[in-house]
Amino acid sequence: MGKKLYIGNLPYTITESELRELFERHGTVASVNVITDRETGRARGFAFVEFEDANSAQAAMQALDGTRVGGRTLRVNEANERGSGGGGGGGGRGGGRGGGGGRGDRY
Repeated sequence: MGKKLYIGNLPYTITESELRELFERHGTVASVNVITDRETGRARGFAFVEFEDANSAQAAMQALDGTRVGGRTLRVNEANERGSGGGGGGGGRGGGRGGGGGRGDRY
């Protein structure tokens, strides 16, 4: 069973191939996802690396957490899985007055 790691405090210039190369020293990497800004396309300083097996992920976490890459100290932790429930929120109906249609407007 695979395991996904969260990698934080990455240099903004890092590429997925550089990150893959760094983590492949510890086992077979299934996927690498450097998170980028939607508007600029620039890396946001964190990524997710998924290993094919949990032992390799654990070895990578122990070996690389606290190491320096590109002048920054990496944070490597087990990634928290996103729940299938809601998330992110946003939108919704505006509060405020006089809009009508919202809850509680009958009285």
